[in-house]
Amino acid sequence: MRLYPLLKPLLFRTDPEWAHETITAAAARAASVPGAGPLMRALFGGEHASLRTSLWGLDFPSPLGLAAGFDKNATLLPLMTRLGFGLVEVGTVTPRPQDGNPRPRLFRLPRDQALINRMGFNNLGLEQLAGRLEKFRRNASADGPQVGVNIGKNFDTPLEKATGDYLACLRGVYSLASYIAVNVSSPNTPGLRQLQTRAALEEMVRALVAERTALVSSGAPHVPMLVKLAPDVSGDELEDMARVAVENGLEGLIATNTTIAREGLRDANAGQQGGLSGRPLHHRALETVAALHRLAGDRLVIVGAGGVFDARDAYDFILAGASLVQLYTGLVYRGPGLPGRIKRGLAGFLERDGFASVSQAVGRGG
Repeated sequence: MRLYPLLKPLLFRTDPEWAHETITAAAARAASVPGAGPLMRALFGGEHASLRTSLWGLDFPSPLGLAAGFDKNATLLPLMTRLGFGLVEVGTVTPRPQDGNPRPRLFRLPRDQALINRMGFNNLGLEQLAGRLEKFRRNASADGPQVGVNIGKNFDTPLEKATGDYLACLRGVYSLASYIAVNVSSPNTPGLRQLQTRAALEEMVRALVAERTALVSSGAPHVPMLVKLAPDVSGDELEDMARVAVENGLEGLIATNTTIAREGLRDANAGQQGGLSGRPLHHRALETVAALHRLAGDRLVIVGAGGVFDARDAYDFILAGASLVQLYTGLVYRGPGLPGRIKRGLAGFLERDGFASVSQAVGRGG
C-alpha cells in the first residue's frame, strides 16, 4: 500500500492513459497469481459490519464503489473486488466496439487534483463484456461486491435511434448485472446530454422499463435500473429527471457524471476539452445529491459520485442522502490503499455519531 506514493511521481510523468492501462494490467496479472487473492484482501479489504447495507434485495459489503469508466471492459473485476469495493460498475458499454476519440484524451490536473477526459465511450463492445461478466459470475464469491453495468449508445447512432442501442445493451447484460446504469450524461459523445431533457428521457426510460417488464414476465429476475445524471443542469431540469425516474419505476439516480465547468482551476491542462472529475467536482455533486434527496430520497436510491478522496468526502455524500458512494479520480491520486482507508474512516465516523449502520446515516446531514 505504501509503494504507490513512491511510484506516483514516476507514473505522473507518463501519458495518463498509458499509465492506467499498464499499471492496471500488471496489477490484474498479479491478482491472478495463486494465493494472491487472500493476501490482497488482507492488505486492502478490511470489512466492517456497520458498513454492510442492503438495497433492492441485494447485499453490499460496503457502500463504497468504483465508478464506471475505470474498468470499461470488465477486465479488472477480480482485481477490483480484492481492493475492498462494495460495488464495481463496469462500462460504459455500447452495442458495437468503438475506438472512442483520438488520443491524447485523458489529462491530469495535479494542482487541482482532477482529471479531464474525452474518451468517447471507447470499449470492446457488448459481446466481449457480456462474456467476461458471465465468466466472472461463475467464479464470484457470494459475499463479494455487487457488479453494475453502465450502458450507452454508439458514437455513430443518431439520437433518434439511441433507444435501440440502450435496449440492446439492456438485453445483453440483463442476466449478468446486479444493477444497470443508463448513461445519458457523458459530455464526450456529441448530443448525448440532449437525452436528459424530460421528453427524451421519459421516452427512453419507458422503453427500457417496458423491456424489463417483458424480461421479468419471461422468468428473469427484476434488475434495478438507475440513470446517471450530469452536474451541469438547472434545478428545474434536475426536478424533471427525478420525476421521470419516480413516475416510471426506476430504482435510483447516480449523481453525478463529469462536468464541463472550469471555474477556479489552476492547472495548465484546465483548458482541455472533455469532462472534469476530481476535487473541483465534489461540491457540485454533493449539492446535487442533497437536492435529489429532498426531491425523491424516500422513493429513489441515490448514488453519490464526484471528488471522493477520503472518508470525510464519502461520509458527506452519505449524510447528504447517498446510500452508495463511487470514486474514480481519487484512486488515481491516492492509490490502491484508498478504499480500505475510506472504509476504516467511515466506520469510525458512524461509531462517533452513534449510527449502528451506514443506512441509519443516509440523509442525516440536516
